[in-house]
Amino acid sequence: MTEAKPTRRGKEPKRAITALQRRRLRVPRVGLHEQAAARLRTMIVRGELAPGQSLGEADLSDALGISRTPLREALKQLANEGLVELRLNHSAVVAPFRRAELTELFEAVSGIERCAAELAALRMEDADFERLDALQDKIEWHHGRGELRDYFQANQQIHSAIVGFARNAVLKATHEALLARAERARFFALSVLGRWDESVREHQDILAALRRRDAARAGQMLAHHVRRTGEIVAETLDGKALNNEADDAAAPDTPAKPRGRKTRNVAP
Repeated sequence: MTEAKPTRRGKEPKRAITALQRRRLRVPRVGLHEQAAARLRTMIVRGELAPGQSLGEADLSDALGISRTPLREALKQLANEGLVELRLNHSAVVAPFRRAELTELFEAVSGIERCAAELAALRMEDADFERLDALQDKIEWHHGRGELRDYFQANQQIHSAIVGFARNAVLKATHEALLARAERARFFALSVLGRWDESVREHQDILAALRRRDAARAGQMLAHHVRRTGEIVAETLDGKALNNEADDAAAPDTPAKPRGRKTRNVAP
């Protein structure tokens, strides 16, 4: 009869997951700076934070309910997207519209979306056309009711959908990198008198070309649609600049105040 081997007391059981494995398994949380960046991005795109407006850290931290550290990370992210400009020893500002930059931006976006429309016309499936039909109905509904912000959201979904229907990951990633800057200019352009009506008609024609599988026509029309948006913004900026110059020229000259010594008023 064999004796049972004594067991060692106090020995810890072998751990199934090591510390290194635990770190790898952790699900990353959405950072505060990403949430702050998303909120500020929406406000900049919709013009709630105007071009050139100062972004004071103290006011923004209080308004967003976060500390300055995640706020600074959010501003850096928006600066990388071209929506914010960081200034040494000064508050960041919302990036102003500049004509030369807008021209280059919409040249790039129109080229990307033209290529996407040409590919999408050949690759779209029945479900894709149903998706575009539903979005087209939505923008026409919001246009008829004068709901600009809801229209704008559906409009952006159409542009992103067409790029997605091209089924080209590189094209999609390149488009997304420019999307925030393009969205801001598009929202600005839609607020210009007459452009909203024009945009609805152009979308109808683009969808019709896609349905005909006319790749060349669809690409040409979408490229024109995007470039037209850039032209509207540039023309509006030029008009504002001319108006400011005219106002300055019409303003009467104010005589310079003499630089005499400051005197104190002494009570009698």
